Amino acid sequence: MGITENKQVVLDFYEAGARGDMDSCFALLADDVSWTNIGSTKFSGTYAGKQALLEGLLGPLFGQLKSGITSKIERLVAEGDMVVAQTSGTAETIDGTPYNNTYCQVIRIRGGQIAEVMEYMDTALIESVFGAD
Repeated sequence: MGITENKQVVLDFYEAGARGDMDSCFALLADDVSWTNIGSTKFSGTYAGKQALLEGLLGPLFGQLKSGITSKIERLVAEGDMVVAQTSGTAETIDGTPYNNTYCQVIRIRGGQIAEVMEYMDTALIESVFGAD
């Protein structure tokens, strides 16, 4: 796949998420996806595979939010099999606390699916909103 197609995979992933279509999001992830959140927050670490991602990150995080995170792509940059997405996200916790973070995801595409994500964000904000580990 070329750069244009790789960027489209990332765009499709975020558009599906914006629609709340988690089935389409997960279809764009490789079965052996590796998703790493940097830092030392309760959500930091590497999640190997879709099930680990769901159980270790998405379930615990989204379980504390009213209706997920609304993401907006600010910029996509691609080279070879890598796509870098700068995004912003807005959300609200169940108790009404705003959670509005900025992200940079370094994404590797393999065979039309997301194979690896290294995600950078404001970890101090995560700890202030969700508490320390």
